[in-house]
Amino acid sequence: MFKNLANNDFSEITFGRKSVRGYDETVKISHEEMLEMIQEATTAPSSVNMQPWRFVVVESDEQKSKLKPLIRFNTKQNDTSSAMVLIFGDMQCYELGEDIYNQAVEEGKMPAEVRDQQLAAIIPYYKNFTKEQMNDVVKIDSSLAAMQFMLIARAHGYETNPIGGFESDQLAEAFGLDKERYVPVMILSIGKEKEAGYTSVRLAAEKITEFK
Repeated sequence: MFKNLANNDFSEITFGRKSVRGYDETVKISHEEMLEMIQEATTAPSSVNMQPWRFVVVESDEQKSKLKPLIRFNTKQNDTSSAMVLIFGDMQCYELGEDIYNQAVEEGKMPAEVRDQQLAAIIPYYKNFTKEQMNDVVKIDSSLAAMQFMLIARAHGYETNPIGGFESDQLAEAFGLDKERYVPVMILSIGKEKEAGYTSVRLAAEKITEFK
């Protein structure tokens, strides 16, 4: 599905971005399609390919009720969306580094000796990061995946709304995750639009760009 994005007018995917206030509550997204969209989203760039993004898809009424008091001003999106996608950054993402690089070797994308050299350099480097440094890395990478997910969701015929206003100190534990390891990055509501908010505007490129 992601390959088809290249054949579309980019404006059809990105322009006219609006803040969705309500979704069609009758629309459900299958696990198969949700996993397909997440898989496509994870083709986003990742520093040394450590892929720190982690996803929790909140779709049942019971779990949405648990999420509701934690999202402050976006309860309507929570109530009506097909799902709320919680995106976390894994502060110990390097623990899967060997799996990632082994897969690259198995698929013929990297020689074994390069894998060994890369892992010998990268894993100790990541382990020596301060908490602040690792926090920056996982949030940057996970934000790239979040943006990619939004574009892919639209290509699949859905709308999304990024949500940054939530109780970040409570989100991980509320869904059974170690809050010291998994850093909340963003929540995305997803579904078929029923009630649109305002269409947002952007400053002109000339106003925010300098050429040196």
